[in-house]
Amino acid sequence: MSGLLIESITEGGIASEMGIEPGDRIISINGHVLKDIIDYHYWNDGDHLLIEIEKPDGSLWECDIEGGDENSLGIVIPAPKPAHCKNKCIFCFVHQLPKGLRKTLYVKDEDYRLSFIYGNYVTLANVSKSDLLRIKKQRLSPLYISVHATDPVLREELLGKQGITPIMEVMADLAASGIKMHTQIVLCPGINDGDAFKKTVADLVALYPQVASIAIVPVGLTSHRKGLAVVEPVTAAYAALFINELEPEMKRLAKELGEPVLFLADEFYLKANVPFPAMSLYGDFPQLENGVGMIPLFRQEAMKVLKKARMLGEGKAIIVTGFSAYNELGQFLSELSAKTGLSLDVVAVKNNLFGPSVTVTGLVAGRDIIKALDGAESGALIVIPDVMLKEGEGVFLDDLTTGDIERALNVRTLVVESSPQGLYAGLKRQFLKKGNKN
Repeated sequence: MSGLLIESITEGGIASEMGIEPGDRIISINGHVLKDIIDYHYWNDGDHLLIEIEKPDGSLWECDIEGGDENSLGIVIPAPKPAHCKNKCIFCFVHQLPKGLRKTLYVKDEDYRLSFIYGNYVTLANVSKSDLLRIKKQRLSPLYISVHATDPVLREELLGKQGITPIMEVMADLAASGIKMHTQIVLCPGINDGDAFKKTVADLVALYPQVASIAIVPVGLTSHRKGLAVVEPVTAAYAALFINELEPEMKRLAKELGEPVLFLADEFYLKANVPFPAMSLYGDFPQLENGVGMIPLFRQEAMKVLKKARMLGEGKAIIVTGFSAYNELGQFLSELSAKTGLSLDVVAVKNNLFGPSVTVTGLVAGRDIIKALDGAESGALIVIPDVMLKEGEGVFLDDLTTGDIERALNVRTLVVESSPQGLYAGLKRQFLKKGNKN
């Protein structure tokens, strides 16, 4: 069907007053035919808008609007359905998933529009010339790009696809048009490290400031790599050596460019069990969602929470987490317990779904929580970080819900924001006695 489906209408907005309803479709704005939500926002600009609407019965309306803007219109357009990825990356996490998960988890997306809207990483290996023209014309910036290697032959090997336009040609073109880019390199030991890695970093730095950040992330491997290329894991020894070699370069570039540009994911430091760098080496945390700087920020916020934490009375809670965050969270909970009077235990959940090498909290499944807490005291309070659940739906990766955990273990559950403040706020709501002014 043509046009953009209207998902909802804000009550009291111009659209509502004009009789525009959910289920209607926007065909064009000021004569510009709309393909997706990006077009809607791009052309929805100016003091005068002529919006063509198609009603469900096929009738066409022309709505002449003076002095409107996106907020006053009150029209909500859904995000586009993602374009599917045609790459066969040797480290693709989707290819390593076990059976029996939600169907949406098996969908590989590679869509520059979602990179612009949500910050999803894309390789741009499947982008067309018309796509690139649109990115430049509509200034879809910033974009988040998975580079992995700038050597064309090596990159094709990593992405499992031949005939790709060299990434540096694409990124140089985007940079010349003023598009800002955040980049990542998934590091595969023995494949894209060494001299190839040095070349990749040097090539990307040459496009600074349009290449605003470079994050190095260790390859993630599960126990379900049947029939896939052999990829070695990032071990503790490898991580320690890599940190030792890269940190001087991180500092050199930060000094030379005036701001940090090259970053290592927290997982390197956790694996190697070495101190994190100074907060100044994280800048404004441009790669936080990519796991860069989350632990240093956690520590900073934990200190603030502990300063203001007060007694909450008697109570017990068990907080579940992944193994990678266990020590950090355990230290914070020990100090928080002393400040609040609560008995706070932390349980690291072994990842049986993906395999023990996957230790991040966000990939913990409901069944694994049930197994880890087998024998928990009846009626116990189980605190679950929200990062374990699908946003807006409250389900784990294996489709279990907190209700399933409550029934299986005869416990209570409390979902909290995955941060020191979120945890303290959740406990405060749960245990604070009436009349206590904390």
